[in-house]
Amino acid sequence: MLFSEDDTIIAPLTAPGHGAVTILRLSGSKSLDLVLTHFFNKSFNRFRSLLSHYFYYGFICDEGVSIDEVMVVYMASPKSYTREDVVEIHCHSSVAVVRNIIDIFVRSGVRIAEPGEFTYRAFKNGRIDLSHAEAIADLIAAKSTMASQLALRQMKGALSGRVYEFKDTILSMLALIEAYIDFPEEDIDKHHALSIQRDCELLLSKVEETLSGYDEGKILREGFSLLILGKPNVGKSSLLNLLVGEDRAIVTNIPGTTRDIIQETITLHGYPITVIDTAGIRDSDDPIEQDGVSRAKNQIGSADVILYMVDGSQPFDISIVQDIKLLPADRFIFVVNKCDKPDFDFQESQISNFINFSISVKENTGVEQLINGILDKLNLNSRHHDESVVLSDRRHKDILVRCHAFLKDFIEAFESGHSDEFLALHLREALQALGEITGETTPDDILNDIFGRFCIGK
Repeated sequence: MLFSEDDTIIAPLTAPGHGAVTILRLSGSKSLDLVLTHFFNKSFNRFRSLLSHYFYYGFICDEGVSIDEVMVVYMASPKSYTREDVVEIHCHSSVAVVRNIIDIFVRSGVRIAEPGEFTYRAFKNGRIDLSHAEAIADLIAAKSTMASQLALRQMKGALSGRVYEFKDTILSMLALIEAYIDFPEEDIDKHHALSIQRDCELLLSKVEETLSGYDEGKILREGFSLLILGKPNVGKSSLLNLLVGEDRAIVTNIPGTTRDIIQETITLHGYPITVIDTAGIRDSDDPIEQDGVSRAKNQIGSADVILYMVDGSQPFDISIVQDIKLLPADRFIFVVNKCDKPDFDFQESQISNFINFSISVKENTGVEQLINGILDKLNLNSRHHDESVVLSDRRHKDILVRCHAFLKDFIEAFESGHSDEFLALHLREALQALGEITGETTPDDILNDIFGRFCIGK
């Protein structure tokens, strides 16, 4: 259910809990008048007016009783986050104080804002488009510096700028087509026909280029999972501890020490990574260890990259070959640990069909090369992170895929000599799809879903 846009609303911008300051935001036509009713200066005289974008020191009072010492800033429409009259009250973070101030305004007819409602008003009032609103949510949820930079580029209009560029091209083609619809006695001349076809083919290539960055963008936004498999006591938990930078997993010389899944999220080279340590894969009569091995194997299907680790100082175990047969080759890297030991004698020819990395977790040798190999496996090292547009949202990808299909249909219909009305229909469908990214044509249920993901106060 979409929000009521006529109410004056209030919510804390800052997270609840202990802290120095909480910021309360009011937005709506009655914001200033209501705050002036309860805002007094240090002489306990009521403020009669506030200049926009100035901070004022004073007290919030209720029926003559001081509730808190505060700073207040008024932002007059349209120069505010929502493009409405906005007042922000900076008060102490006492739970009781915050609750009492909110109660004062609720009793005066102000409604507590729903999650995402301030940003929804910014969208509906034209300050931001829908992709900008989604980027705000992405920035708040960013798990790494690169993810935050990606969201910030989208907030600055990188994606919407590309979409408007696509729309302008389609509108130019549509204008030519519709001109011939309005004047049916005229046939499309050869020059215009070549121009329309060339423009559409160029547009298709630009859409494809934008779509090509989705896999990296998704990883930047959501991260990827790294599963560590292998026989017991080959160094899996030691590698986890090294990557995490602390002793997250217990490491002993006793095989089978790790019996459950251990997960830690880290950032490497700017990418959020969930590292998953598992029980050593072997036959065991211990039901607890059997369950751990089963859980390890169950992780294979969902992991983005799988490291299979062996101990290079031990004789080659032929059962390793059977383990590897369970692993998808496109997501699998073979890692030989303990290359620092004098008895290290692993021959790459033993596993010649797979990517091999020789490392020593104990001496931190070869680990950086392994990390680069992991990124190469996901085609991440070859990308340029300063690109203006990196697609990261599945919703945007699906829309561009639909747009691409409509444009392909247009090209096929154009080359087949279909009617101008039929050609125009395909172009309008492409425009309709692109409008769902920026918000002009987005269905209400999608808007509800997008803004419902925000926290209260945003």
